[in-house]
Amino acid sequence: MSENPKQKKIDFEFFHSKAEEIEVTPKVDEQRKKLLSKPVQQLDLDSVTTIRDLVSAWSRTSIQSRSVSECAQVYENMISDPARPTILLGLSGALIAGGLRKVLRDLIEAGFVDVVVSTGAIMYQDVYQSQGFKHYMGTPNSDDGLLHDLYIDRIYDTFVDEIGFVKIDDVIGNLASKMEPRKYSTRQFMKILGNVAKSDPNSIVGTAAKHDVPIYCPAISDSSIGIGLAGLYRAAKEAGKKLMQLDTIQDNFEIAQIVLKSKKTGSIYIGGGVPKNYINDAAVMLDYTPGHSYAFQITTDAPHWGGLTGSTLDEAKSWGKVSKKATRATAYVEATIGLPLVAGYVLGSPSLRRGRKHLKFEWNGDALQSIGT
Repeated sequence: MSENPKQKKIDFEFFHSKAEEIEVTPKVDEQRKKLLSKPVQQLDLDSVTTIRDLVSAWSRTSIQSRSVSECAQVYENMISDPARPTILLGLSGALIAGGLRKVLRDLIEAGFVDVVVSTGAIMYQDVYQSQGFKHYMGTPNSDDGLLHDLYIDRIYDTFVDEIGFVKIDDVIGNLASKMEPRKYSTRQFMKILGNVAKSDPNSIVGTAAKHDVPIYCPAISDSSIGIGLAGLYRAAKEAGKKLMQLDTIQDNFEIAQIVLKSKKTGSIYIGGGVPKNYINDAAVMLDYTPGHSYAFQITTDAPHWGGLTGSTLDEAKSWGKVSKKATRATAYVEATIGLPLVAGYVLGSPSLRRGRKHLKFEWNGDALQSIGT
């Protein structure tokens, strides 16, 4: 078929010629080269054999994989800082129901966590497991009315034994009933509770008690621990007996002293809520400090809702809670995915673990005398 002489030839050089016409000043050229200096590296799984390898490789990828890698790097910086920052870990959410109990315990055992601030529910479920009870795989599509009749509680896709919970309520109530009737911080109470759980090597409270790692539960009454203590309160009131009392303002005094006596501090937020805010508040609770030198958070909430859980670490700078010069990162990822990856990265480094010592907190009642190693 002969070519139609009236048909125009397609110009494949049109865009190229237009690009050639773009005038780039030396200043613009310099900015372009700087911004386009780090190409994204396509993930090569053939070169990945460990969690640390994977998270390291993510440092040159994008989206939340890079964010997870940045969190891991901030954590490594905390641990390797020669000033030996005090590392405070905030815990919220269904972490034990999600299978992260031993991950958290291993971070404490390795000395990568110096202070824990947690919801009461997480610590309660740790004690629940330390006494031989378990969490079970379930489904979010359950007949919850039937579960209620069967004394089974549901945490999203996880089942727990309500009868076991009731038994642990009694364990906690009985333990508290034997304590001297005076005021205690939640740190002091969690140490006593940890001694009960020490027989389980995978217990978070047991491992913390073993290494004298303070655990604070500033909203402890909003948990099954609170339910157990409420039952004891009623029984003691009917019997006209005095009880031990938990003083969460003493908690404030104690954790503020930890921050004030630390050369530096680093903060980790898994989720948000009270534990996140409490660790932040500790930096300004008694006297203003430079703020936390390191901070990273793993969250699924977003900042534009205005809530604390999703608030950015930059926002915390405005309050003086995180240092203006802090090394910080945020990963928007669900904790049962994000935390094992970050934890696996630091735990997978022999050099970070080598010679790592737990801090020694010397207490005289509610007064912190010193922090040493």
